Amino acid sequence: MEAADWDARYAAAELVWSRGPNAFVEAECAGLQPGRAVDLACGEGRNAIWLAGHGWHVTAVDFSQVALDKGRRLAADLEGDGTVDWVCADATQWRGADLDLAVVAYLQVPAGDRRTAVRNAVTSLRPGGTLVWVGHDSTNLTEGTGGPQDPAVLMTAEDLLDDLEGIPVDVERAERVARAVTAEDEHGAEVARTAWDCFLRLRRA
Repeated sequence: MEAADWDARYAAAELVWSRGPNAFVEAECAGLQPGRAVDLACGEGRNAIWLAGHGWHVTAVDFSQVALDKGRRLAADLEGDGTVDWVCADATQWRGADLDLAVVAYLQVPAGDRRTAVRNAVTSLRPGGTLVWVGHDSTNLTEGTGGPQDPAVLMTAEDLLDDLEGIPVDVERAERVARAVTAEDEHGAEVARTAWDCFLRLRRA
């Protein structure tokens, strides 16, 4: 989808994503010392706002200006010492420097764009800085539920590690993780399902 398509999607709903942070991002970042962070493909800013509420100074990057404007409004009552700088840019091309944390949640793009994005994210970190990446896993297409149905934009943690060949990193977690979701069955009743995500946490060496 292009930026204009995402603009239309964000404009059509009060919230496309949840108000609270992604559960994996929250769990993995809760114990980190606040510093400078980027939230790539931030959407309406749920992770950026949560990080700022815990003292982080966050650059929130997305190519949908509509999403960024919604995020800015949601952050108007932000509590805590952190800040959010909203930047309209292509998350696959954005680069920073000397960051303590890079968060990427559900950036589902073709392999070439993904490789550029993850390499830029890691090289934007200071030595010792942390990358937290979560995305729809390739196996979700056949073993899980929901998410993109195009295998070209799905990935595994191993794919991400291959993308980072030549960049020194210390891998802390690289795995497939289960996410509980609710979906409707053929009769319209809500039932519990499992979605499969890939998860990567590492530090720049």
